[in-house]
Amino acid sequence: MKLHQLNYFIAVAEEGHVGRAASRLNISQPPLTRQIQQLEQELGVTLFERHASGMALTEPGKLFLEEARHARSVLELAIDRVKRAGRGELGRLDVGIFGSGILGTIPKIIHQFRNRYPGIDVSIHSMTKDAQIHALRNRTLSVAFNRLLEPLPDITIECVEREPIFLAVNSDNPLAQAPSLELGKLTKESYILFPTVGRPGFIEKARGICHDLGFVPRVAQEVGDVMTGVALVAAGFGVAMVPKSATAIDIEHVVYKPLVDLPDSAKVDLSCVYMTDDTSPILARFLETVRDLASDKVL
Repeated sequence: MKLHQLNYFIAVAEEGHVGRAASRLNISQPPLTRQIQQLEQELGVTLFERHASGMALTEPGKLFLEEARHARSVLELAIDRVKRAGRGELGRLDVGIFGSGILGTIPKIIHQFRNRYPGIDVSIHSMTKDAQIHALRNRTLSVAFNRLLEPLPDITIECVEREPIFLAVNSDNPLAQAPSLELGKLTKESYILFPTVGRPGFIEKARGICHDLGFVPRVAQEVGDVMTGVALVAAGFGVAMVPKSATAIDIEHVVYKPLVDLPDSAKVDLSCVYMTDDTSPILARFLETVRDLASDKVL
């Protein structure tokens, strides 16, 4: 049984007349009559009662009309879904994130993407930098976000945002009263550095900034992530340099102060990474969204 036979049968059933159905289908009447006869022979039932004035469905014909319409609807839906998948409008996207990366720009990108393409299921995976690279190469991730990535021959790195650095300070610290701070004058403060995994990373960036300003930071603690670092600031262990996105972490007794003596090179990048040879239309749609929202943030 062919799809065109179902369409021919539905047209005759709805028109109740072979001539009108042939005109609707833009074919001549004899081949349409033959197709209906072949369909009846294949099914072994009479679908129509023939009258001088037209064609009327038999009881089996009425049942077959319901099933034929349903079958055509299912097939049309399948065709539509395949076409949408081919355009990158349907499917699944696996996204790798990290620590403070879920704060700030990344949620806005994902929210905008899900609004644009509600047919795509987005799955978020929190991973270290090394785990992200491994998952991209294994194709278990489509795209990932991270900072301070080293060039790799098979992976494309696109900068999404360059964030200024703030200083997280305990509200009881006298520094909390200043509207802004100069890091080069804070050589005697105790610093909390992070993260201890995924190196090189922000911890090396923080040390390098201090070095460029002429001092070696006094390290109170090195911790695994920004949340722990800010929590230790709240507990009075010291101060912490954090990217702007981390200032969204609202913890009692912690305030964030802009650092006005840092050069533009001290900004920390946030990048999206993906396999260079990945031609997935879903990834292409996601990257369009990333670029739309990142265009005014990469300076």
